Amino acid sequence: MPDDRHRPEPATSRASSAAISRRQFNTALAVGAVGTALPSPPGAAAAQTAAQATAQTRTPELCEMSAVELVDRLRRKQVSAREVMRAHLTQMERVNPRLNAIVTLVADQALTNAAKADEAAARRGTLGVLHGLPVAHKDLVDTAGIRTTRGSLFYKDNVPTRDALIVTRMRDAGAITVGKTNTPEFGAGSQTFNAVFGATRNPYDLAKTCGGSSGGAAAAVAARMLPIADGSDTGGSLRNPPAFCNVVGLRPAPGRVPTESASWSPLSVAGPIARTVADVALFLSAIAGPDPRGPLSIQEDPARFRAPLRRDFKGTRVAWWRGLGGIPVEPEIRRVVDGTRKVFEDLGCVVEEAEPDFAGLDQAFSVLRFTTNHPQYAPLVQQRPDWVKDTIKFEVAQAETFTGADIGRALARQARIYDQSRQFFARYEYFVLPVTQVEPFDVNTPYPTEVAGTKMATYIDWMRSCSYVTMMTNPALSVPAGFSANGLPVGLQIVGRHRDEWSVLQLGYAFEQATGHGKRRPSLLT
Repeated sequence: MPDDRHRPEPATSRASSAAISRRQFNTALAVGAVGTALPSPPGAAAAQTAAQATAQTRTPELCEMSAVELVDRLRRKQVSAREVMRAHLTQMERVNPRLNAIVTLVADQALTNAAKADEAAARRGTLGVLHGLPVAHKDLVDTAGIRTTRGSLFYKDNVPTRDALIVTRMRDAGAITVGKTNTPEFGAGSQTFNAVFGATRNPYDLAKTCGGSSGGAAAAVAARMLPIADGSDTGGSLRNPPAFCNVVGLRPAPGRVPTESASWSPLSVAGPIARTVADVALFLSAIAGPDPRGPLSIQEDPARFRAPLRRDFKGTRVAWWRGLGGIPVEPEIRRVVDGTRKVFEDLGCVVEEAEPDFAGLDQAFSVLRFTTNHPQYAPLVQQRPDWVKDTIKFEVAQAETFTGADIGRALARQARIYDQSRQFFARYEYFVLPVTQVEPFDVNTPYPTEVAGTKMATYIDWMRSCSYVTMMTNPALSVPAGFSANGLPVGLQIVGRHRDEWSVLQLGYAFEQATGHGKRRPSLLT
């Protein structure tokens, strides 16, 4: 869901991007699998043939490695950044045509930068914490010189001249940009499809959705095309796609990963997606930290997220969900999530059924979301309504019916849930609940209109298990919890105390180590 409010004015035509479009994907990857676009010295043909053979041989090995292991091997010079990049480009060539997760590719640029990373390592210079890792950025965030469409026809040829803050921090940490990941139109909704690139599919079942709005990111990480990817979250977009794709996603506390939006709203945040909790922690250490452009920016050193994650949980109090105020949840989600309770008890936790009072949060969230988005969406609806999807038109229309009193009541409910959460977490250290109310659904269905026999009033009602937590403003981790009877991933949501991502990562790590659900590879790769 949308998080970047600092956007250029829409334009129907812009300068041609240096990036390679999805239609040119295979051609670009064929070049990338051979070598870089640098001038070829004598004997280069033989070297390139050898490099191609190495990439093909090492692709499965390197693409299965965690980000933590890859960084360690790159630092020890047991593998080069070019080898890692070629391996992941080869994996993209294999699986992306079926997934449609990477929608803009800059293969030559990535290989050139991988060569520079190897040169820096050879000089024994200071290496960043993400040194040599291939990354792709959600197609909502600006990337200088690389097309950024926001999933909208208004921006289909948009090429920014600046990098978003999160992109700058990832590059400063040594990560190497390879392209952009798919997102719904303006990140609106938890199903990834748009009029520019189409739908992204689930690597565990190509007939199902990968979730959204960070769906391209989660699908690419699950399919081993990337070790890590950035995302953003308003109503669940760093949690729903990881749950649907059997990977890990963290919604940090507002301000932990600042943006340049200058917004005081705590609803939208940026954050990390990876295959393991340790990788998410490493990634967070690179993108967190204060910035004067973010009024909610947290003044803490992010290096703390690189400490060991192990911890003793004996006697730790955990609140277990008991219905989330009566919202509908599919039986298979209940079965899988509730089946994990014993894992926490075996870790030594004291688990009790308890939850905050969620009454009125659905209305408050809708009012705040729709009114916050209105300044961005309304001019586009007026300019070219045929270029705007129906659910965004619905948001605009709804926002225009709200009164000042409606907004005031929503803000008051937001304040109350913060205080209620503060009191709740004085008694419990964690709150555990499902990430989603449904299993991954048909990729051709825009959103569920019914959950467990209950009709959904709007296109965001089926994600209240996430939006309620958004309103609490507490950090929340989506971690693999197991699989439904249909073989589809189910995610568990671990919510922690105010701004305490570290303890959330610790419990997520302990759960991950005890269960191993994230090790089950997608059917696409078997």
